[in-house]
Amino acid sequence: MMIYEELKKDHKKVLSLLDQLVASEKSGPDTWSALVQQIRDELVPHARSEEAILYNALRDLEPSKDTVGHAYGEHAQAEAVLRGLQLSDALDLKWVGAVKQLRESLAHHISEEETKVFSAARAVFSDQEAAAMGEAFVQMKPRVREQSFAGNTMELIANALPARLRASVLRFVPEVDPRPAAGRGA
Repeated sequence: MMIYEELKKDHKKVLSLLDQLVASEKSGPDTWSALVQQIRDELVPHARSEEAILYNALRDLEPSKDTVGHAYGEHAQAEAVLRGLQLSDALDLKWVGAVKQLRESLAHHISEEETKVFSAARAVFSDQEAAAMGEAFVQMKPRVREQSFAGNTMELIANALPARLRASVLRFVPEVDPRPAAGRGA
């Protein structure tokens, strides 16, 4: 499956989970905490893998440079809100507003990505390349999901850096390699 379809599938899943979280307003803290964790387990691996596989491939190409840079920022903002939700008290009623804001900002991000970023990628990558990227994306997500909070943060930073500096940060996160195992000579 091409990367575009893989990403769209994830987008639908995360938005659905956010809708469930808003609907769980009257549920207990256990339901709320479980849903927040489920969103984290979907969103963070999606973002890191998407950055490593798609964004980094597009980041230096005109005219996608600004669009991809903007998308990195939106990932960081969404994760900041999500981390705040993970640390907040489920009984604090302010969380509902934060979840609604997160859903709205992610819906905006997804809309931009599925139009501007996908369009830029389709102009550059063949269907075969997009399919290989989709496979790499699917293979990378489980590895990122198992990574620590610190490892994910380091990878977020590394993905936002210019390519020449990325390796110096990623050496502190050895368990993450965006290439499929076959591409690493393993």
